Parts: sequence; C-alpha cells; structure tokens
Amino acid sequence: MLDQKTIDIVKSTAPVLDQHGETLTRHFYQRMFTHNPEVAPFFNPAHQKSGSQQRALAAAICAYAANIDNLEVLGNAVELIAQKHASLHIKPEHYPIVGENLLASIREVLGDAATDDIINAWANAYGFLANILINREAQIYKDNATMPGGWDGFKTFHVMRKERESSIITSLYLTPQDGLALPAFKAGQYITIRMPTPNGSTTMRNYSLSDKPGNDYFRISVKRETPPEANTPAGYVSNMLHDSVNVGDTVELSAPCGEFFFDPSEHHARPLVLLAAGIGITPLMSILLTALDTHKDRDIFLIHGCLDTDVQPFKSTLDKLAQTHSNLHIHYRYSDMKPADIQNAAHSSTGFVDAALIESIIPGRDADYYFCGPKIFMVNIYHQLLDWGIPASQVHFEFFGPRQELDKKAA
Repeated sequence: MLDQKTIDIVKSTAPVLDQHGETLTRHFYQRMFTHNPEVAPFFNPAHQKSGSQQRALAAAICAYAANIDNLEVLGNAVELIAQKHASLHIKPEHYPIVGENLLASIREVLGDAATDDIINAWANAYGFLANILINREAQIYKDNATMPGGWDGFKTFHVMRKERESSIITSLYLTPQDGLALPAFKAGQYITIRMPTPNGSTTMRNYSLSDKPGNDYFRISVKRETPPEANTPAGYVSNMLHDSVNVGDTVELSAPCGEFFFDPSEHHARPLVLLAAGIGITPLMSILLTALDTHKDRDIFLIHGCLDTDVQPFKSTLDKLAQTHSNLHIHYRYSDMKPADIQNAAHSSTGFVDAALIESIIPGRDADYYFCGPKIFMVNIYHQLLDWGIPASQVHFEFFGPRQELDKKAA
C-alpha cells in the first residue's frame, strides 16, 4: 500500500497536473519516442497527431492523482486500460520505460517545482499502479491462452472472405491458419490486428468483432478512414485492409479483449436497448445476434443513426432479422436522408438519435442500454441516461477516447 506521505504529495499535485497535463503528456510522448523508439508500434500515430492520445493520458494521470486515496472509484478505468494493454501485448518490461520517461518529463516540464519529494512520491505512485496493471494483465494473458481455442501473443489468420457492407465499410472474415477452433469471445469485444509498415516496423489497431461468438471465423467490419483535415494522412491500416489485403492473404491477430460486452446469462424482463451511430454499430451487431439467440422472449430495440443509406452497413441483414424475430424492433435515424430513401422509409426518420426519438420507440425508460458511436453521440446519450436516473448497472458503452470527456456535456 502507498504511505500517507506519498498520498498527500500526489494529491497536492493534482491541480498543477490539471493545469499542465497536456503539456506534460506531449513532452512525455516526444521524449519516449526519441529515447525508446522500440515502443512506438504500440501507439496509433493518428491519435498522436490529433492529440487524443495526449489528452487521454493527461486525463488518466489527473484522475489517478485526485483519487489516489480512493482507488476503488478507478476500478473500471483500470480494467479498460488492462484490457487495452493485453490486446496490444504490452508486457512488464515496458512499464519501466514509461515510468522513467514520465518522471523525467515531470522534471523537465515543471522545472524547480518538481522537487525530489514530488518525484519520489510519483515514482512510488507509478510503481504501485504499474503492479496493479501488470498483475491484472497477467491474468488476462493466462485466461486468453488457456481457454479452449485461445492463444498468447499474435496468431496468423487467413482472410477467407471480404464483403462490402457500404460505400465506406468492408467486412473481413478471418480464420486461423492452424485450422484450430476459435475461442468463445464475449459479444462486444474486439481483436487487435498487427500490420507491417513501410519502414519495416509494425503498427496495431483495435477492431470490434461484428458477428456473434461460436462461428468458425472472426468478422471485423472496417470503416475506411479518410483524412480528418487537410495535410493529415488517411487511416493507414483501414485503407490497407480495404485496398491491399485480399482473400487468401494472412494477417496477425491478438486474442479478443475488452471490458464492454453483453452477458447472455443475465436475464431481465426489462427491454434491451442498443443505440449506435456510424461505425459504432459493429460491437452492437455482435451483441444483437447473441441476444437474439439467447433472449428470445425479451424485447430488443436497436436504433442506428448514420448519414444516409450509402454509408449504412448491415441494413439488409437487420431488416431480415426484424422480419424473423418478433421481439426485435429496429429504427434507422438518418441525418441526411436522400430523396430516393424517403420512398423506402419504413422504420426510419430524419434527424439525430436523441431523447425524444428514444422515448417514442421504447415503452419506458427502465431498460438495459448499450451504446457506441462518435464522441458527441456518446456524450449526449450518456448524459441523457444520467438525467433519466438510469442505474449505472444498466448503462454499458464503448467510448474511444478519455472517459473524462464523457462528463463534459455537449452544448
């Protein structure tokens, strides 16, 4: 356990870190990639360029400092980080690299304000958190390697099939090269794909599994990432998977990970509500297909918001499912419905996914909610559920960004 002196010093630094957090984390990443370039493949360059990685780390450091005397409140965040680390195959030997560069960055950014007492306290606090994560990650690695069909590290898969889902989304069906059975992942989880880079290194990306467990393949459905703004590159891995990886090629995958998942053993009378925007539909497809198999008498509502039918994936599949499952209720929400779509606008409307739409479709607020999508969608849904007083145990989400940003309610 941490001693009281360490706790007091770390908590006292929380306001300073809140003020200088992003400056510190930007310096940290630049320093680490300069001194330890071997860890660069663990990080997404696009997230570095946009600053989202730096903001996420700054938020995590500030949360740790503010709650170091009550770490139970960070349990969910620790599990999210451990699952992410395990998906990337981060090992105990990587933690000293991060620690050394973080402490050096604190000294270099804060200057004389970073006294020996502060550095020593943060060294103790970092070591304490590192041990928690290392132990949890060791258990995840063990579970992944010992479950039927599981493995450790990265495993080679064949691309057995590619299917165009929309103008910007393509599904890849992946089977293990060794021909062995696949593990029974949890619906909602993701895999990590490791791809070679032009400089002879590798880079990794997480993709949600978009089909239910129990098949003899993994399916990922990948959105082609275009440049978010001028003078920025397109998504390297997503474009490779669309254009350069073909049927018969091989890719490397880590075992499924993630703390966002649906537990089919939990049966409730209240409805199951799945809310998605854009590519956020991918983990919810896995959850939906699993729920339809295991909760045949439960009302299930799926609302999918997207720009238009050109970019919308899985529409024909969902329409067929709605026809064959009387307990499934689907609504499509288009922010830019094309004139041709209006003629076939059954179970659809124009606008954004909001409280009024949700309440017009589900019979009552008491439900289990699973949601995934872009940041503004996530923030709005999260705060709406808070305003409705939905218990935390009934709110489940996959948020790609600092969790603290969920607390900043959108205008």
